[in-house]
Amino acid sequence: MYKILIRPIFFLFDPEKIHHFTFSLIKFLNKTPGISPLFRGIYKYEDQDLKTRVFGIDFPNPVGLAAGFDKDGKLFEELGNYGFGFIEVGTVTPKGQDGNPLPRLFRLPKDKGLINRMGFNNNGVDGLVERLKKRKGKNLIIGGNIGKNKLTPNEDAVNDYLICFHKLFDHVDYFVVNVSSPNTPNLRDLQEKEPLTKLLKTLQKENSSKENQKPILLKIAPDLTNGQLDDIVAIVQDSGIAGLIATNTTISRENLKESENRIKEIANGGLSGAPVRKRSTEVIQYLSEKSNGSIPIVAVGGIFTAADAQEKLDAGASLIQVYTGFIYEGPGMIKRILKGLKIS
Repeated sequence: MYKILIRPIFFLFDPEKIHHFTFSLIKFLNKTPGISPLFRGIYKYEDQDLKTRVFGIDFPNPVGLAAGFDKDGKLFEELGNYGFGFIEVGTVTPKGQDGNPLPRLFRLPKDKGLINRMGFNNNGVDGLVERLKKRKGKNLIIGGNIGKNKLTPNEDAVNDYLICFHKLFDHVDYFVVNVSSPNTPNLRDLQEKEPLTKLLKTLQKENSSKENQKPILLKIAPDLTNGQLDDIVAIVQDSGIAGLIATNTTISRENLKESENRIKEIANGGLSGAPVRKRSTEVIQYLSEKSNGSIPIVAVGGIFTAADAQEKLDAGASLIQVYTGFIYEGPGMIKRILKGLKIS
């Protein structure tokens, strides 16, 4: 029903406006008695074989919701009804910021993709903490994706990440360091060896001082060269962080079906969805082979079906995340993926 009836209507309107409308609709529906259990009954799929333990956390299943969908943690409880094994909130920054000018989110229906240049729009870490304090479903695994404010120079970026880390520490199950978004000026420069090593070692040092450490993951871009990926493996092993998320959106525009004029009209932004699937898998396989499978990898990029998810797991991923596929395929996608997975 979603792809036949609901999606065609939604796709008639501005993507960001529909996103906010959908949030309001889901929130409203779940206030109706009986709706939350109904959704869980329809969409959740449980199987002992799908349970997996990764970086010290027991996941009910390996399919999660990627960061960016629920930046401010306004809907994580309700989204948990759709069968996700975990949900990642953020990217959040120390201070709230508006992000980039509108319009900044674009659909590419012919390619089953999205281009966004949101720019870490969020209400700030304090607001997210207050919402997470009200978390009812303690069994719902929540990740916190953290970034820096746009106006914070790169040389001071570590302080922004530390602020978010300390404020969120008691309220999330794992952290993701986002230095790979293409939509904050110069942010990707932090992926270079020296600044990235400093950032991750500083965070891990703070983490080690805690009584109960939380896994820290690094989210990387699909546009890195093999030499840069070699550096990433070395940095992860040297810093002692728990793993990687591969990959973020790409700045590439190769082999798209949308017209050149349309792509030029959209201009800058990170491309997600089906067009990034192949490259994401290549990066995962390279990282897995380079590290001899010693680094846990969360796969994201172009996952729409069980076959797409299986491809990522076969390449060396331990968990997967969806975003663009969720928008194109609808909430029934998670159950379809889970039913089709073969976990070794």
